[in-house]
Amino acid sequence: MHSESEYYIMFGPDICGFGNNKVQVILHYQGKYHENNKTIKCRINKDTHLYTLIIRPNATYEVKIDNQQVATGELEDDWQFLPPRKIKDPYARKPRKWDERLQIEDPEDKKPEDWEDFEYIPDPEAKKPDDWNEAMDGEWEGPLIPNLKYKGQWKPRIIDNPNYQGEWIHPEIDNPKYKPDPTICHYYNISVLGLDLWQVKSGSIFDNFLLTNDEEFAEEVGNKTWGIRKDIEKQWRELYEEMEKRKQEEEAKKRKEEEEEREDDIWGLEKEENEEDPEEEPGNSDRQVQEDNEERGLLGENEEVRVDQKDEL
Repeated sequence: MHSESEYYIMFGPDICGFGNNKVQVILHYQGKYHENNKTIKCRINKDTHLYTLIIRPNATYEVKIDNQQVATGELEDDWQFLPPRKIKDPYARKPRKWDERLQIEDPEDKKPEDWEDFEYIPDPEAKKPDDWNEAMDGEWEGPLIPNLKYKGQWKPRIIDNPNYQGEWIHPEIDNPKYKPDPTICHYYNISVLGLDLWQVKSGSIFDNFLLTNDEEFAEEVGNKTWGIRKDIEKQWRELYEEMEKRKQEEEAKKRKEEEEEREDDIWGLEKEENEEDPEEEPGNSDRQVQEDNEERGLLGENEEVRVDQKDEL
């Protein structure tokens, strides 16, 4: 088998990152592959799970995870193998007088006579200038001021529509293209089982594949294999995680101690360097003082000589 090989059924968990989490149930029918219309979620955790697909001769199916039902139905309803049984009547039209409005404005509600819905009004105290020439300046319009009696835009109240008929539903008729097929997903000569694996994280285990026509036997085998190991596997996993956690804590503690030791060594080395600086020995000190005195004496004699020479001149 290879990636282009034809198959009858593809079934199993498909988990990729955080966006893709579903149980794939892809079935082959009349040369095409059909994916399940339902979204069946996987069980995502660190434990091993048992996935079961049952396809019955009466064109129904069932999906179980850990021997518990998670999806069931008819093949025709959850896969697009055949054209739909019903279609909308192409000749049906919604009546023109069909009223789908749930609420309407009250036709008997009237705006009060004293209702002010103008936000600005002409200033009543404004007067047209005496030199206003309508022939040249146009018609004079006074300035506007805020209307103190303004109440906002008036709207009639809303009431339930007494003529409401509900949402119009397009009538359906039998689809002339639909023809039932009692042999949907009747597969013969299944002799090969392959694995399509896309793995980005190590540690996944696949084993105990069973193909049978006995539902009870399949459930029994699952309970005798996965059912016996699942609790022990969980205990071993929790124990392993606890050991790994302790190991990481010990390593972190050891690294911290080593860092502290390195820091102590650095400070100790600096201290030793300071202690190893050469100190003045008593003999050397006396010799140095004597040499300094001799130099000062020489300098003094020279100075006196220079003075004498200066006096002679």
